Order: sequence, then structure tokens, then C-alpha cells
Amino acid sequence: MAQHLAQIFGTEQDKVNCTFYYKIGACRHGDQCSRLHQRPHFSQTLLFKHFYLPPQSELEPMMNGSGSAGTNPNSSTEGDKEYSDFVEDVYDELKKHGNIEELYACENLGDHMFGNVYVKFADEEDAENVLKHVQGRYYGGRAVLAEYSPVTDFYEGRCRQFEEGHCTRGGYCNFMHLKRTPGHLRSLFRATRRRYRTPFGTYGGGGRRGERFRPVSAEERRRILSRWNREREDRMHDEGID
Repeated sequence: MAQHLAQIFGTEQDKVNCTFYYKIGACRHGDQCSRLHQRPHFSQTLLFKHFYLPPQSELEPMMNGSGSAGTNPNSSTEGDKEYSDFVEDVYDELKKHGNIEELYACENLGDHMFGNVYVKFADEEDAENVLKHVQGRYYGGRAVLAEYSPVTDFYEGRCRQFEEGHCTRGGYCNFMHLKRTPGHLRSLFRATRRRYRTPFGTYGGGGRRGERFRPVSAEERRRILSRWNREREDRMHDEGID
């Protein structure tokens, strides 16, 4: 039974945990969702909520469902200058406290995804250092809202139609419409990933520094989050909470 629950964790078959929260770190129902949002106590990835505000020139076609949120991101021009400047600002600040492997901003228009930025670090300690650093900080006159995200593999949460250039839901799709990262930063992120490989060529992310790291598969993440669920239920039982 335990093995079966671990296998279906975060899938459509899981009737307890929210599939969308597991895949994209956000859910349109928020705290009113009928399924559990198992918030991680540690992660390689930080979610910066509503962090990137697109310029009006980008927003209007997205609202009509005919702009970059409904087209192939690979056909864009590496992002406009405003987005490139934003990414460089974020990278220059966060790299002081952690090694960045991936950085994505959502083009989705739904309230729960609008402007969300995901930053994946080389390990959990880097993410923890950055989270501490940004607490109470402001960017562009707005408070920075950052939290650990369960998303460490962006493949599952991406919108396949969007990447093929024909998402029928446009900007209100519930899967990630990710902006294209500027090319010069993609090169830096690749260099970070190479630096954290083991001598045997195994990818080095996903754990604490000083260990011989290996990638965490989707099934392993489901087992970890399933364990968190059990621990949460045990704590609630001990505290007499139904």
C-alpha cells in the first residue's frame, strides 16, 4: 500500500494531494483547494510570487490570447530588453548568495501564476541562504515574496502546446508558459550545472553540499512528499488536531 501511494503521489490518481501544486508550485484554488498543498521545508527551488511584471506592450496581446503567451517562446527575440534587464538584476543579486542553475518567469495570466519566477540552485543550502537574504527585501517598490517550491523538474509542469506554439488556452492555461532565458545567462547556468557534477558524470544537484549528489526522480520526490504528509498527520494527531 505504501509503495502504491508513493507511486501515485502528485499524479491524477492521487485523490489527497494537489497535482497542480506538486507540478507548478501553485494552484488556482489557493488555500481553498480540496486537496493538500504539501509545502516543502527545504528545496533547491525558490518561487518568487508575482515578481516579474511584463510591460504593457507584452501584456495587451497576452490578454487577447494572441501574444507571446500563446505562441512558441523559441520564436521570440531572447526576451525584450526589459525582461533581459530584469533577469540580469535578479541573477546579479542572487548569485552573491547561491549558485543558480535555472531561472524561469511565467507568462501565464492566471492570478496564481502571473509574474511567478522560479530559481533553482545548485543545492538546498544555496536556496536556504538566498531565502534568508531576500526576507523583508523590496524590488521595484514591491515586497519580495519568496518560498520553497516543490518543483525541481520543470518538464512536468511545462505546457507542451505552448512550446509547440499553439496553446488553445492562451495566457490562462494552468501549465507553465515559461519565458525564454537570455542566451548569455543560459551559458552561465550550464556552467554551474557542469561544476556540480560528480567525478562519475552524475548530475550534482539535489542535496546538501559535501555529499555525492544524484538527481532526484519524480518518484523519489513523491516518496519524500508522502513522508512529509505522514509526519504532518502524526504531528496533528499528537497535538489533538482532527
